[in-house]
Amino acid sequence: MLLLAVAFIVAFVLLLYMVSPLISPKPLKLPGAHVVVTGGSSGIGKCIAIECYKQGAFITLIARDENKLLQTKKEIEKYSVNDKQVVLCISVDVSKDYEKVENVLKQAQEKLGPVDMLVNCAGTSVTGKFEDIEVNSFERLMAVNYLGSVYPSRAVIATMKERRMGRIVFVSSQAGQLGLFGYTAYSPTKFALRGLAEALQMEVKPYNIYVTVAYPPDTDTPGFAEESKTKPLETKLISETSSVCQAEQVARVIVKDAIQGNFNSSVGSDGYMLSILTSGMSPVTSITEGLQQVVCMGIFRIIGLFYLGSFDSIVRRCMMQREKSESADKTE
Repeated sequence: MLLLAVAFIVAFVLLLYMVSPLISPKPLKLPGAHVVVTGGSSGIGKCIAIECYKQGAFITLIARDENKLLQTKKEIEKYSVNDKQVVLCISVDVSKDYEKVENVLKQAQEKLGPVDMLVNCAGTSVTGKFEDIEVNSFERLMAVNYLGSVYPSRAVIATMKERRMGRIVFVSSQAGQLGLFGYTAYSPTKFALRGLAEALQMEVKPYNIYVTVAYPPDTDTPGFAEESKTKPLETKLISETSSVCQAEQVARVIVKDAIQGNFNSSVGSDGYMLSILTSGMSPVTSITEGLQQVVCMGIFRIIGLFYLGSFDSIVRRCMMQREKSESADKTE
């Protein structure tokens, strides 16, 4: 009886692997495609643009700093695979004025054709204790990290639906899967992208448009270096439990998942575990992916509880050390 049950499970798994490719979206072909990258002048955005350009795409870079854009354009053009490729630079703040964002994207599409893939990578971060962060920082981060993804997506979605094809990528963060000490202003903005992506995917899937949410870990970028300057001690100690990835590695994974139409994009073993743990009611690209979530959820939850326990221990230890230091100062 046991052997029969095992044989049935094995046959069922094999069937899922066979059926899975039939229900998965067809990969997007990047050669000749028009890829728009916001926040593309540095960090992960720049590396995503380079990765797409290496595969033959036409690139529109959007960022605020025109000088950085022009420098990045020269760097990207070194990786051209044919003489027809173009890198277009547009300086605009994607978080402030929707009409401006809509107009610049219309101009980009007039020059390079309809947008095949939009990568929303514009973002910023502020770390600190909840009561120490300026109130206007909460507003600014929500504008940049959330509305800065809403506006470009809103500007291209109609054309994608008309063409019955497209990819939209939201670059979130592992801090958009797990709330951590010091990220009370940052994490909610990245969590918001997940909700937007899930709702939007349900709307656009019938039009052969697929949404990807990327959850990169700590990544060696100028933004990460700037963020590290203001991290509370607790945040630094928690961050030490995971390694820092290279932007090029993260970009390759995001581009690959976006091409395939995968909803979740994660890097490394920790990223894989977090994606399983936080899958909830998020869409799956294949039956295989859903099966992995069902099988791994329990054991990953146990591992996750150990992580949470260690994080709580770090916070308590820092609090006790701080109170001890303050008490010693008062007695002097």
